[in-house]
Amino acid sequence: MNIVVFGGTTEGRELSAALASRGVAVTVCVATDYGREEQETVSGVTVLTGRRSEAEKLALLRNAALCVDATHPYATGISESVRAACAAAGIPYRRLLRGAMDTSLAVVVADAAEAAEYLRGTEGNIFLTTGAKELAAFAALPRQRLYARVLPSQEGIAACEAAGIPHRNIIAMQGPFSEELNAALLRQYRIAYLVTKDGGVAGGYPEKARAARQCGVKLVVLRRPEETGETMERILNEIEGLKQCK
Repeated sequence: MNIVVFGGTTEGRELSAALASRGVAVTVCVATDYGREEQETVSGVTVLTGRRSEAEKLALLRNAALCVDATHPYATGISESVRAACAAAGIPYRRLLRGAMDTSLAVVVADAAEAAEYLRGTEGNIFLTTGAKELAAFAALPRQRLYARVLPSQEGIAACEAAGIPHRNIIAMQGPFSEELNAALLRQYRIAYLVTKDGGVAGGYPEKARAARQCGVKLVVLRRPEETGETMERILNEIEGLKQCK
């Protein structure tokens, strides 16, 4: 039995490791080299790197017993694509949920564009930890205010350059980041606003939120898209049932 998992996320890696330990053949699809590096730490798992066309997804899924979508909570376009491919292949689709966080003490906005509009009427340095894809939305703000933390990759640096962020304001680092490190960066760059996503525990949200409170920094959060899905325990139980039925 082969299970296909989409996503180079922490919970995707934990799921693939749990499946491999149970003797299940697991194929993990990740979009980036960063995702591949994370997944290759799991033994007994086949890792495929690169974005796949609809035809390629369909060909891969036809030989699977089940597909688990473990992509990032904000990657709604990818989830829609994977769900459609599963329907076309005639195999079950399961969405692995990442627990949401309490954002009641933050300024919660719809998206990066709304965050940029909110920040337009403020003063002080801005720490952007939303990921490289959202940086373009902040390009109209004064460049000297913007500090961006991105993955240490060509894509991350290029996105910063495209958004006009000065090279001295680019922080290219790979997490996880502790509360202490987050707080040190906020103090080092005299940050007034920290912009992030509700990435849950796996995305380091608690450490960022605590560091912001510690440093008196205003937290601005891009609202997480609503979704339905299942816990890892439930998905593992279902797969265990599929094994017993074979």
